[in-house]
Amino acid sequence: MSSTLTDPRLPTLTAEKQATGARPPAAIRAALGLTEARWALAAAGLFALGGLAELAGAPAWLWWSLYLACYATGGWEPGLAGLQALRQRTLDVDLLMIVAAVLAASIGQVLDGALLIVIFATSGALEAIATQRTRASVQALLTLAPEQATRLRRGATDELEEAVSTAQLVPGDVVLVRPGERVGADGQVLEGLSEVDQASITGEPLPALKQVGDAVFAGTLNGTGALRVRVDKAAGESVLARIVALVEEASATKAQTQLFIEKVEQRYSVAMVTVTLALFLVPLAFGAGFRPTLLRAMTFMIVASPCAVVLATMPPLLAAIANAGRHGVLVKSAVVMEQLGTITQVAFDKTGTLTEGTPRVADIALLGHQSFSLDAVLALAGAAERPSEHPLGRAVVAAATGRGLQLAAAESFSSTPGRGVSAQVGRHTVAVGSPAILPPPGPSGSVQASAAAAVTAVQGQGRTAVVVVIDDVPSAVLSVVDGVRPHAAQAVAALTRLTGNTPILLTGDNLPAARQLANEIGITSVTAGLLPAGKATRVRDLQAGGARVLLVGDGVNDAPALAAADLGVAMGRVGSDLALQTADAVIVRDDLATLPTVIALSRRARGVVVANLAIASAIIAGLVVWDLAGHLPLPLGVAGHEGSTVIVGLNGLRLLRNTAWVTADHR
Repeated sequence: MSSTLTDPRLPTLTAEKQATGARPPAAIRAALGLTEARWALAAAGLFALGGLAELAGAPAWLWWSLYLACYATGGWEPGLAGLQALRQRTLDVDLLMIVAAVLAASIGQVLDGALLIVIFATSGALEAIATQRTRASVQALLTLAPEQATRLRRGATDELEEAVSTAQLVPGDVVLVRPGERVGADGQVLEGLSEVDQASITGEPLPALKQVGDAVFAGTLNGTGALRVRVDKAAGESVLARIVALVEEASATKAQTQLFIEKVEQRYSVAMVTVTLALFLVPLAFGAGFRPTLLRAMTFMIVASPCAVVLATMPPLLAAIANAGRHGVLVKSAVVMEQLGTITQVAFDKTGTLTEGTPRVADIALLGHQSFSLDAVLALAGAAERPSEHPLGRAVVAAATGRGLQLAAAESFSSTPGRGVSAQVGRHTVAVGSPAILPPPGPSGSVQASAAAAVTAVQGQGRTAVVVVIDDVPSAVLSVVDGVRPHAAQAVAALTRLTGNTPILLTGDNLPAARQLANEIGITSVTAGLLPAGKATRVRDLQAGGARVLLVGDGVNDAPALAAADLGVAMGRVGSDLALQTADAVIVRDDLATLPTVIALSRRARGVVVANLAIASAIIAGLVVWDLAGHLPLPLGVAGHEGSTVIVGLNGLRLLRNTAWVTADHR
């Protein structure tokens, strides 16, 4: 992105980082926004109409008019961007393409020039759309943090409440966070007990219990309890604000990797202009005729233009993008499709990426001290949990209804944050919740000792233990897991074969749960307990070691790492808006098996690109040498130039065939 956001809740990037934005043409495109897409579409439509009119034998003035209208609609923006670059003493290749198109029209080859116009106008429109949508998604992230907070201050006789903007909060302020409200600033709990959903920050699938002394983050959602929170950080320094800033900084850093390409463009552009002027001016100085000299220089400008090189690259990559899209992977650009084949290390988020993000009951351990059957225990637990909105409660209810059990009405329902629920179900008093509801352990062999042992066994597997107590007697321990996505293990194995490195797991969840999942799907390297900045730092560490990193995630907390990685992939169905916009590709149906397959497809497309570039470069070089060393007839030059374009275009389109959707074993 070319500039930072100006919301008061955001930290300000340094002037140095702001200066690393896009070059002038990209900056102009960002300002123009989505309007450029309409101009590109109009240019393409006029080009098509001109082609149809010419093929139909219409009067020359008609199709010439349509082509020239295409020049005007599609060429004004690249021309303006090129002139802006010239003012900063930068020679932009887009401007040279406009000049080449105008020269082509001046010698009667208006079709060639219009084709160049359409190609570059479309490219600019795609860049503008991507920039605009990414900026909008980052700005939308700020709505997670409330605009107002309830600040507490001492009055003459009692404590007063005042509604203030969260941007005005300073360290030391005390705020009241009521049930169901979002936390307005990073801080520490001074009073109260509640469960806070902080999945947007840490990625944890279950709400976290917050009590006195615990840290809370701006933008997280408070549960059923009221909290008094002391503000520790100003709004612009919160974890949520840093997520936005990290996305901006990482995107700006990624833009700097294009400097090498820009240098190549500069050298090519300067060389092309120099040779063209020399071909025109030097012969004139020695008495050559004006018209043949101008014709030769124009011929060089046409045959040396990179149209064929552009088409050598784009058709195979666009065909690969279309092929991947038909199979459920949205690749956002040709650059991304090309780079997918260079990945050497894949990193996964856990919750919502490798797992489904929805807790489910995986096992039930009856304690055997009562005469209740498994179905009876589950029916009572489900009835007690049915009024609850907690994810664990919904998992218990789903387990009961999934077995076809009828749930009785619950009376005297109550819920306690960090502990669980209790209710009267028929003749029984039922409590369902965390191990904290268990009575103190008794002697070995007692009910309490058996329950404690069952809880320890469940937690040792990295799962969540839910205890069911019926009539004050522990009756069962439920083992709750976040279900692993289908094909996760197969995807990990295929990615290991493709890249030569086993994927790694980066998660904000706890270490035991992360290790349990990793062991189940074949991952050996796990880093747990990470905040968003920690994920981005870990990605950069991998890059510093020489790896080209692809990160797969789904949440807001993954956005900085998605932006920092060489490539980011988001899960389409469960992904947050920010993750979907920050990522370079989207797995639309959340099928992980498509990830290694699209990487293999990218490698095949890269092979076709190399072949096309060799063909296009050889033909262009031959035509240029012919024009410089001898006398290349203009019709033959145009035929050779356009012929190379057709050849490489058709070669690239082979990847549209369904057989191009290769298996992940393809290297």
